[in-house]
Amino acid sequence: MNIERITPAEALGRLREGAVLVDVRESHERATGFAQGARGIARAELEADPQSALPDRDAQVLLICQGGGRSLKAAEALVEAGYRHVASVEGGTTRWIAEGLPLTLPEGDVDFYDRYSRHLRLPEVGEAGQRKLQAARIAMVGAGGLGSPAGFYLAAAGVGTLVLADDDVVDRSNLQRQILHTDARIGTPKVESARIALSALNPQVNIETFPERITAANVERLIADADVVIDGADNFPVRYLLNDACVKLRKPLVYGAVHRFEGQVSVFDAGRKRGDAPCYRCLFPEPPPPEAAPNCAEAGVLGVLPGVIGLLQATEAIKLILGQGDPLTGRLLHFDALGMRFRETRLRADPHCPVCAADQDFPGYIDYVQFCGAHSP
Repeated sequence: MNIERITPAEALGRLREGAVLVDVRESHERATGFAQGARGIARAELEADPQSALPDRDAQVLLICQGGGRSLKAAEALVEAGYRHVASVEGGTTRWIAEGLPLTLPEGDVDFYDRYSRHLRLPEVGEAGQRKLQAARIAMVGAGGLGSPAGFYLAAAGVGTLVLADDDVVDRSNLQRQILHTDARIGTPKVESARIALSALNPQVNIETFPERITAANVERLIADADVVIDGADNFPVRYLLNDACVKLRKPLVYGAVHRFEGQVSVFDAGRKRGDAPCYRCLFPEPPPPEAAPNCAEAGVLGVLPGVIGLLQATEAIKLILGQGDPLTGRLLHFDALGMRFRETRLRADPHCPVCAADQDFPGYIDYVQFCGAHSP
């Protein structure tokens, strides 16, 4: 079928002479801006009922999309439906913008539409999903190796509020892997150093600092209003405490851990899915002895490893907020950096778990340091 193809400049000229210009992209694509004067009608909607959108089959109709492909297909469909004067804009909106032709931008926050334009073009996110991220609150324990990449990408993604909990200060030995911090901020509280870095990346994100060591006395204050909790802790007492609090308060917990050249990631959502989803205690009913699980200061860690694991944690948190994809609930993802291999272990809820069993009332917080048989580092 021979469809007339015109340049954006020609389309603008015909539009000013009375032609109808229709942007056949999806609404989430048009949210980033569209050719001035265009009507937004998604291709599927237009092709399903062209008569409702364009009652005059003798009108001059110009179709535009992102690059020219969809508009050409839509033009063919209109011609087959009896429209006599149809043209497709070559190069689409991309070329229209490149040539500096007039655009219409959505009313409201220009920063929002510009900053998140690549998210807005994803049907799985779109404006509705981005608004979910904007309204979300994520509590992250640890502003170090795991918290650094997770924090950067959650802030970049537009999560509305990040609550950062860490009672440590920046040390020179942190800089090999904790990329939130800089040499100039050695000695600065980590949460303040993180706030500076994340605010510089995205000033629209609200950063709340929690410069306290997490205990049973303050953990609920940290996570009570969170939509998702991220475990970036470096010790077992805090991990067990976070798990128990998340089960009690029905919060999804995105777990991550690293050791030398290996890392793990999972999502523990037993609080919301009692009896179906496991918790951290289902995986580790008892902590390993201290000598079997040395921390990074004792055993060392490949600097880029927390970057990989922290990014996976951020990915899971974003999926949970959006309600998209298949989260790692009931699955433990292992990463071997030296072998560059991922493997997965299926996890089941322990029907006898003392914290998350379906018929188990919350037993209360315990002395987690004593339970783990070691002093918290």
